[in-house]
This record gives sequence, structure tokens and C-alpha cells, in this order.
Amino acid sequence: MRVSVFGLGYVGAVTSGCLTSFGNTVVGVDPAEAKIALINEGKSPVIEKGLGDAISKAVANGQLRATRDPRDAVLATDLSLICVGTPSKRNGDLDTSSLKFVCAEIGAALAEKQSHHSVIIRSTVLPGTIRSVVIPELEKASGKKAGVDFGVGSNPEFLREGTALEDFFAPPKTVIGVEDDRTASELEALYAAINAPLIRTSIEVAEMIKYSDNVWHAVKVAFANEIGVFCKSLSIDSHEVMDVFCRDTKLNLSSYYLKPGFSFGGSCLPKDVRALVHKARSLDLDLPLLGSVLPSNEKQTTRGFELIAQLGKRPVTILGMSFKAGTDDLRESPILEVVERLIGKGYDVRIFDRNISLSKLVGANKDYLLRMIPHVSSLLVESLDDALSHGEIIVVGNADPEFRTIGDRVRPDQFLVDLVRIKDHSQLKGNYHGISW
Repeated sequence: MRVSVFGLGYVGAVTSGCLTSFGNTVVGVDPAEAKIALINEGKSPVIEKGLGDAISKAVANGQLRATRDPRDAVLATDLSLICVGTPSKRNGDLDTSSLKFVCAEIGAALAEKQSHHSVIIRSTVLPGTIRSVVIPELEKASGKKAGVDFGVGSNPEFLREGTALEDFFAPPKTVIGVEDDRTASELEALYAAINAPLIRTSIEVAEMIKYSDNVWHAVKVAFANEIGVFCKSLSIDSHEVMDVFCRDTKLNLSSYYLKPGFSFGGSCLPKDVRALVHKARSLDLDLPLLGSVLPSNEKQTTRGFELIAQLGKRPVTILGMSFKAGTDDLRESPILEVVERLIGKGYDVRIFDRNISLSKLVGANKDYLLRMIPHVSSLLVESLDDALSHGEIIVVGNADPEFRTIGDRVRPDQFLVDLVRIKDHSQLKGNYHGISW
């Protein structure tokens, strides 16, 4: 394939050199004469292990050249990868000025081009940037229509400095965010030689994946560092702690707790976070990440309540009262907090949970429920049918399998508020509201 790469910084240079390894012909574009000269001399403009050899070989074979002329690059290739920088502004927002400039240049060249061309954003951009910045600039300069006259897509990179070539040839995943099949096919062919899962998704999801990845990596570093600070204050070997921590790939290093939904609750997580944060304060330790966990969790509970409240004061049915499906544990169940707020605001509430029977609850579990909602016995209903007939707002509070078909039973005049994603939200039509989707 013939590919033009706009921006010959770190990502662009690595992408250019590596793509030639699969037999592609690459034209690199950059306004810096020094970078152009280095590439055309067979040298790498950045320091990265193995890249100099790849570029030298590609230039010698006639597979790689560099130019300052965007028109030349677009007219000579079938697909353009944009790899320009998107640095931070002083207020933290992205500076997309280089992206806009390059899109205008590519668009002007597209105005002259008769054959199909695809423009793919490899730069890290916030969700919505391709629709609000890239496509308008390309269409304005070309006079053509995205998705009809030329292709547009997102292809985020997952390169780490120092191991960039290894990461390019063996990435954890290859993500392409596209809307038309022709552009998707081009990108699939471009990366066909790479042995990694290829994921086709929407443009916005592809844009967001890179941010989710990087912010998660940042959270992991901050988490490990705060655990280290806590351990050091008690003369505990933090590396030994985290070595044991990382051996757990069932829960700790897994997808188990990484699905957006409602707040956590139960007898362990809130109590243990609270205790560790309290101990840190007693040791005069400032651990802002750990200290923000419970406030963040409480914000999600508030979002759940507000999702219901925005629908107006209507009869409400809560499906699932325990903090987790398949249990009768009510301790620090966030849905109970929502019920308490609804009652306080005068809502007519009914609750259905097949695992909860007031006569069978004992000990701390029963005490907690009666303390939160003293008159709870008047709110519990015996059957799912009774629950569904009461509420004009049906709230799914936990992931009990019994609730997964609720979407098919909700009447057209009822609202469904889903706190747990009972099924693919795209299958739920009408008055459906998910908490994080």
C-alpha cells in the first residue's frame, strides 16, 4: 500500500519506518527541513532502538522518502496517517492547531485528487475531535464529503519510548475507528501482518480508548506509589506487597472491576478504604488518590439518584436491594442510599428483591436495613409482577439474572433506569436511561 505519514516526530517516524517492513511505500511529510533531510539520508530523526536501521534500509530500497510538500504526498499515496503533535494548552486542553493546519493541507490536495483517499488520525485526540475538527477542515478545504468522497478514521497508537518497534510489531491490540467498509478494509490490510487482535469500532470509541489506556496507566502508577508511601511509614516492604498483589490475575489484574456501573458497597470495600485512609491520616500521610476513592463512589450514588429524580416525581420500583446480586447483604448497599433519598423527597417507592425477606434477616444486616429505612416492611413487594405494576420508573439496582429481561416487560409509559447494564443498551428502545452509557 502507498501511505503518507504527516508529522515525523516520534510516532510518525516510528510508524513510517515500521510500515515499510511490510512492503508498503511511505512518503513522510513534515515542515522541518532537518527532519526531511535526515530521513532522505536514511537516518532517524528520533532516538529509538532499531529505527535507524529500518529507515536506512527503507530509503535504500526506495520504499521511504520525505518531503515538505503535502500535495505531493497525498497525490502519490492512497492513505494518509496524521501523526502530528497535540500538546497541552496552559488550561489543560489540547492544542489542535497543527492538526487543523495539516487537515487543511490534505483537504486542498484532495480537491485535486480523482481517486479515493483515506485520512486516518493516529495522533492522540479527545473524543469528538475528528467530527468537530478533522472532518470540517477536510470538507472545507476539499469541497468533498467525508465518508462519501474520501474516508476518515481513527487509529490510535500504543507505542512506548524505548520499545516502540517492539510495540508496533506486537501491540496488545490494533484499534480502528471507522464508519465505511472501504476505509476499514484498507486499515485491516495495512495491519494484516501484525499478530494482534484487530478491533473495529466507532470513531469516538477509538478516540476514547487511548485516553482510557493512558489515564489507567497513570492511576496505576499513582496507586502503587501511594501504597508504597503507606508501607514505608510502617516499615513494610512495598515491593513484596505489590509482587503478591500482581499475582492475582483473577481480580486484581483483570477486567472484573473495570466495567462502568453503579457504586460499590458491601461489608468490605467501603470499610477497608475508610480504615486505610484513616490510618494514613493518623500517620500524617497525604494520599490524595486513595483519599478520593470514597468521595468518588458517593458521587456515583448521587448520579444514580439524580437520574431517577430528573424524570419527575413518579411512583418508583426498585429491583434489587442488596449491594450484589445473589446475596442478602445490605451493608452499605448504595441502592439503599438512593431509596432513602427518594423517600425523603416524597416518592412512592416499592422494592423487590427475591433474596431479601425481613423475617429472615438477622444481626448487623437487619440492623443496618432498619436504621436506613425503619418502615421498610411496607415497601417490600412479594412478586416481580407486583413490582412492575407499581412503578412508573423501574430502577434496576443489581445484576440479578432475573432482571435481564425486564427491558422486554416495561410498558411504553414506564421509564427504565439501568444502574448495572442489564443488556446491550442499543437493544433497549424508548424510555431507557443507563447511568454511564
